Amino acid sequence: MTNPEHPNRGPSLLDYIRSAFFFRWNLLALFGGVGAALLSGHADVALPLVAAAELSYLAGLTAFPKFRAAVDAQIHAQNNPPPATEPAPDLQTVLNGLITPARQRFERLRTRCLEMQKIAASVRTTGPLSRNQPSLAQATAGLDRLLWVFIRLLYAQQAFQRFLTSTDVGAMTTQLDSLRRKFEDAKNRNDDRLIKSLTDSIATAELRLENVNKARENIEFVAVELDRIEGKIQALVEMAVSHEDPDYLTSQVDSVAESMAYTESAIRDMDHITGFNRTSSQAPPAILAAELGRVVE
Repeated sequence: MTNPEHPNRGPSLLDYIRSAFFFRWNLLALFGGVGAALLSGHADVALPLVAAAELSYLAGLTAFPKFRAAVDAQIHAQNNPPPATEPAPDLQTVLNGLITPARQRFERLRTRCLEMQKIAASVRTTGPLSRNQPSLAQATAGLDRLLWVFIRLLYAQQAFQRFLTSTDVGAMTTQLDSLRRKFEDAKNRNDDRLIKSLTDSIATAELRLENVNKARENIEFVAVELDRIEGKIQALVEMAVSHEDPDYLTSQVDSVAESMAYTESAIRDMDHITGFNRTSSQAPPAILAAELGRVVE
């Protein structure tokens, strides 16, 4: 048995013997030999021979390098099981992580998409092109993709806003100015030790301010992209009213979804902030078909 206090120790001789003994063909041969010895009428002679043969087998197999390697691999796998794959959170859980204004903004956009679906579906069943029309599944997949990008942008916006809210830029700037003055004073005194320390401190302070500036740039980009997606979907909704050809609507949805490639690439660079590392590479969930709880407006 493996010592619980040393779960990762190497296999012992007992481990090799146990594996060799419980090998199914050995058990079959051993029980067959014992049975034959008992039926032979000379059990007092035959049983010791069976035991000797078993000991010889165990000694030979446990000394065999390939057998030892196989046992080593088996015990290593038992002591080091693969990490359990954590399932991606469901859509409702993801939405619950948004603050109320962001969640309501998403719900309004999803409602517009559902409106477009209904209009396009009614055109298919009542319009002059109702026969042999292709399924709207492709358009739905495109809308799901747009909404999934929208959700991740909302998460990014939320994360950057929290970062900027918790950051005192004024204090950071004051600290950097103070460090620079101390650095100049240390240079005048030729204090090499202090100069080295202050150089590192100044670099750290400058990096913190750079992070703030990057966050501001990112939050501006996210805000523009959120407005862009909302505008695109609103245009698609209006198009669903003014065009009777659902194929045309589907092609427009696909075109808009494909235009999100750059945005999706930019979002992936922000996944370490939004916490979407596990799910960002997966296909968008079925957002329009999902039964979601609503936030009271």
